[in-house]
Amino acid sequence: MCPNCRAFITTDDKQCEYCGVALGVRAIDLRMPDDLLGGLLPGQRFLATLLVMVCSGLYVATIVYSMKAGNPHALTDIDGRTLIAFGGKFGPAMLAGQWWRLVTAGFLHGGIMHIMFNMWSLLDVGAHAEELYGSSRMWVIFVVSTITGFWLSHWWRPMGLSIGASAGLFGLMGAMFAHGVKWERTAYGAAIKTVYYRALVYGIVASLLIPMIDMGAHIGGLAGGFAVGWVADEPNKSVNTDRAWDWAARIALAVVALCFFRAVTFLLPTLLAAD
Repeated sequence: MCPNCRAFITTDDKQCEYCGVALGVRAIDLRMPDDLLGGLLPGQRFLATLLVMVCSGLYVATIVYSMKAGNPHALTDIDGRTLIAFGGKFGPAMLAGQWWRLVTAGFLHGGIMHIMFNMWSLLDVGAHAEELYGSSRMWVIFVVSTITGFWLSHWWRPMGLSIGASAGLFGLMGAMFAHGVKWERTAYGAAIKTVYYRALVYGIVASLLIPMIDMGAHIGGLAGGFAVGWVADEPNKSVNTDRAWDWAARIALAVVALCFFRAVTFLLPTLLAAD
C-alpha cells in the first residue's frame, strides 16, 4: 500500500501511480510471514501472541504460588503478597530501589477476568499495531508505555499495588491514535483516528467508573504510547530507520530481561525457604 494515499500498488513500484509520492525502498508489503510452530504462533500477530503466552504463563505461576501460600481462591483471585513477590508495582518496594517493578508489573494479572480481558484486548489491538508498525516498533511501544504507565501510577498512588498489561495496551492504542492524527488527511488515517479515539474515550470512562482500576497506569501508558507512535511511523520506508528500531527493540528486550532477572533473584530466596 502507498504510505501516503493508501492505494494498492505493487512492491516493485518506485513511485505511486495515484498520488505520485516517492516510495523509498519499497511500498509497504501487506504479505505477512508464515505461521510458526505449526500455526501456534500466527505470523500476522506473532508478538501479540507471544505476549499473551508469557502473561498467561506467569499467571499460572502466580496461581501455583498463591495456592501454596494458602489462598483458596487462587484460581480466580491472586493475593497481594504473591503479586508483590512476583514483581507487582508496589510503592514501598520501589522506594527501596526496586525500579524493575515498572516493567515486571506489566506482565502480571490479579484474577481470571483481569487476564482474560487484557489478553483478548492484546490480541485485538496488538495485532493491529503489529501489522501497522511492525514487531520491533510495537515491542518498543509496549515496553515504553508499560514503564511510563507504572511510573505515573507510582506517582499517582505511591503506596498502592498495581499490575496488568493495560498500561501497555493503552500505549498501543495511543500509538494507533497518534498514527491516525498524523495521517488524518488520508482515508486510512482518518479511519484509525476515529476508531481509536472512541476506544480511548471508552477506556478512560471505564477507568473512572470501575473500582480498583489504575487510572495513572492507563494515562501514563497512553502518553508514552502516543509519543513513541508519533515518532515511529510505519516500517519499510528506510533501511537505516528500520535498523535503528530493530536495535531499539533489542535494547527494550535487554531491559525487560534484566528486570525479570532482578525479579527472579528477589523471589528465589522465598521459594527456597518455602521448600
